[in-house]
Amino acid sequence: MSVRIGLIVNPTAGKNTGATVGDEAIRLLRGCGHDLLDLSADTAAGARARASAAIAAGDIDRLVVAGGDGMVHLGVNLCAGTGVPLGIVASGTGNDIARELGLPVGDPAAAVARIHAGDPRPIDAVSLTAGGGEAGWFAGVLAGGFDALVNERANQWAWPRGQMRYNLAILRELPGFRAIPYRLTLDGTPVETEAMLVAVANGPAYGGGMKVVPTAVFDDGLLDVLVLSRISIPEFLRVFPKVFSGGHVDHPAVTIHRARSVRLEAAGIVGYADGERFAPLPLECTAVPGAVSVLS
Repeated sequence: MSVRIGLIVNPTAGKNTGATVGDEAIRLLRGCGHDLLDLSADTAAGARARASAAIAAGDIDRLVVAGGDGMVHLGVNLCAGTGVPLGIVASGTGNDIARELGLPVGDPAAAVARIHAGDPRPIDAVSLTAGGGEAGWFAGVLAGGFDALVNERANQWAWPRGQMRYNLAILRELPGFRAIPYRLTLDGTPVETEAMLVAVANGPAYGGGMKVVPTAVFDDGLLDVLVLSRISIPEFLRVFPKVFSGGHVDHPAVTIHRARSVRLEAAGIVGYADGERFAPLPLECTAVPGAVSVLS
């Protein structure tokens, strides 16, 4: 059955291979007989405006994004609460959300086959609001500790590109890093702590395969909040690499809370949702069951 599909492509995804992947996705989707509306633009803001207008006008039945987690983040913000299903052609460098949802990664033909034939799978999305009035959604993980500080530093540099920029940011951030005082409010219950890392998770992974909160499930109506309490820098360096396997959760300094709503407060921290800069803390996070349907 032919449907009207809006497509947004990130041409710089996957080390600038995104344009090629986007062209292939267009060819394949049209080959399936779908009416295709290319909503891509020179900037993410431009693409968001075009797609938002198309959804509001009822011009598309499905929205498809081609790129990495940043594009999935954009798609979630466009589709959440609208009833428009989201299709994902995972072609970025990280692709954590697509991978953890069991979607094809780096295979446009398989991704389009899912979009063409797949049924919409409802998943939770997280409503996110900041003290300054900013509002949005995320599907994966909100970084709010050392990981957020590294992102903030790395994003100030134009060079080097890729993972090396984040590795250098870690080396620059670590020497002066100290545990951060936090106030968490979990379903109305306050928790005060000092922590190295706090992650609010709807999905289990971020950062290109780091299973930071392996207990998180996309469709259980709850947020998993990982807190790595104060430890020494040498111990932090020993624990942190285990995040790729999820083995860090066995450390006695790690606690995982579960709640439907989370308020996260700390001074001097900017929250990063799905790897995208959002706003300084405090932030309010609320799991909304079934807010987005993913074509899977």
